[in-house]
Amino acid sequence: MTAPRRIALALTGASGVQYGLRLLEVLLRQEHRVERMISKPAQVVIGTETDWKLPGRVSEYAAFLSARFETRADLLSAHGPEEWTASCASGSNPPDAMAICPCSMATLSSVAHGASRSLIERAADVMIKEQRPLLLVPREMPFSAIHLENMLKLARLGVTIMPPAPGFYGHPETIDDMIDFVVARVLDHLGVPHSMGPRWGRE
Repeated sequence: MTAPRRIALALTGASGVQYGLRLLEVLLRQEHRVERMISKPAQVVIGTETDWKLPGRVSEYAAFLSARFETRADLLSAHGPEEWTASCASGSNPPDAMAICPCSMATLSSVAHGASRSLIERAADVMIKEQRPLLLVPREMPFSAIHLENMLKLARLGVTIMPPAPGFYGHPETIDDMIDFVVARVLDHLGVPHSMGPRWGRE
């Protein structure tokens, strides 16, 4: 395992919060430091797609999630949407990498146009300008021409676009297996070693 890294992880209001929650769990279990951001629409989606009951205050998120995953509380910091004092809001102290997982089309559009109206958008803007790894996991189907144009613009800026499309050569047996396939690929591009599933061409 490599030295612990500092990762910014944002969850936005697209279906597929299970990808982001599982990614958070794996990063914390490997003792990487995570700066977690969650949009208000994502909180609604979590309530819709899971049985989780998130705390009412952002200040309580770190303790709640650390207890849920049975990991060290000091590894996780949680930031509200307008917490401009968060370290990930400044190019003077950017994280090693950032993932927006899942990424809504609204967030993708805002990042592509440099809106920076929320901490998530600003943190992504910082990653682009500082030329640090930024991964977006857009969950939408089908993509419109507008979506594709925004993705192309970001890809040309060096952003990695990773739609959650699990492979089936490992013969997944559960939904969790399919989630782990996507999370494993995200970890690859974050530079985080793992052994979460089969790789093509290996026994």
